[in-house]
Amino acid sequence: MTNKTIFQKIIDGEIPADLLHDDEECVAIRDVNPQAPTHLLVIPKKLIPRTSEASEEDQSLLGHLLLVAKKVASEEGLNEGFRIVINNGSAGGESVPHLHVHVLGGRQMGWPPG
Repeated sequence: MTNKTIFQKIIDGEIPADLLHDDEECVAIRDVNPQAPTHLLVIPKKLIPRTSEASEEDQSLLGHLLLVAKKVASEEGLNEGFRIVINNGSAGGESVPHLHVHVLGGRQMGWPPG
């Protein structure tokens, strides 16, 4: 692929990021444009453009992303609660075509969300 997403560039070390977690399957970073006092992103190293393009073979990876989200939320002290958001498509708020999990916390979340 010639046009890497910003997340692929972060994973490849081409763009610096505040790395909170790094394993064989994913990374977790702080969002550079936080929408809450704590705003983290959990990003798979495998390029899956969006949830609607995930396949059955991605089942384990998708579960891993949620477990890492739980881990980094705990490490960041989000013991009172946090919100997990995955945007899908432009109408769903997706701005980068590389699936990622938002972990938001540090304030009371409202409902409905958006």
